[in-house]
Amino acid sequence: MASGERARYWRYPELPGVDLLHAHYVRKAFARHTHETFVFAAITDGVEAFHYRDALVHAGPGQIALVNPDTPHTGHAGVPEGWTYRTIYPDAELIRSIAADTLALRGDVGFTEPVVDDPYAAQLVIGVHRAAEEGNALAADSLLRLVTARMLRSHGGRTTPPAPRSAGARDAARARAVLEERMVDPPTLERLAADLGTSPFALLRAFREAYGMPPHTWLTDARVRRARRLLDAGTAPAEAAVAVGFTDQPHLNRHFVRSVGVPPGAYQRSRGVGPRRRGART
Repeated sequence: MASGERARYWRYPELPGVDLLHAHYVRKAFARHTHETFVFAAITDGVEAFHYRDALVHAGPGQIALVNPDTPHTGHAGVPEGWTYRTIYPDAELIRSIAADTLALRGDVGFTEPVVDDPYAAQLVIGVHRAAEEGNALAADSLLRLVTARMLRSHGGRTTPPAPRSAGARDAARARAVLEERMVDPPTLERLAADLGTSPFALLRAFREAYGMPPHTWLTDARVRRARRLLDAGTAPAEAAVAVGFTDQPHLNRHFVRSVGVPPGAYQRSRGVGPRRRGART
């Protein structure tokens, strides 16, 4: 990590379904990626700039960057001194349960704006972190529910069901399924398009429209996401790298840091998971 930069990615056992990141970045640049969870990022110093769908947006002190699951975005410094933030990553099921409990919203929910100017809500996100650091489970859980309800009430709600799929969208979904199945040995774009009965350019265009990134970028993101699940299960980083299709651990390290913000080994250690030795009894 660049000099002066720092990051801690961790999980508080008494706050299940939530990851936490406290970081200061200057030269760090997140590649276009997605999360399976929601993202609430409270900026405490500096400015973060990030591409959200097709727009470049900025978040500064007192503001919260809000990202829905499976939504492509990037991240980099918006000012020379970089940015500092405290981020919570609550899983979708937890957010749905809070929405149902506090606002009587049933089904899928999400947020409508990528940046919210709400200093009080930002303090609630920071409070979740501080409560977790102090081992105060009651406060951490309470503050998480308060900020989620506040954000949903003012900047979110029920998500609309997707429109019927076009032929291009169906091809994109089929291509995604193939890439998921053949993650370690994916076909070329030309071969993939031919197997689906379309042209490479038409598939490329349809895939970008459906998932916000071209197939090769989506595949890298999917590999990192699968590697995270393997690391959570105790797989050593070197073994996880090969299992998801990266050539070696340095290849995984490079892409993992560009998506998650910390190296895979640090990510695994911070979550209290030790890598299993091959052949060890479970």
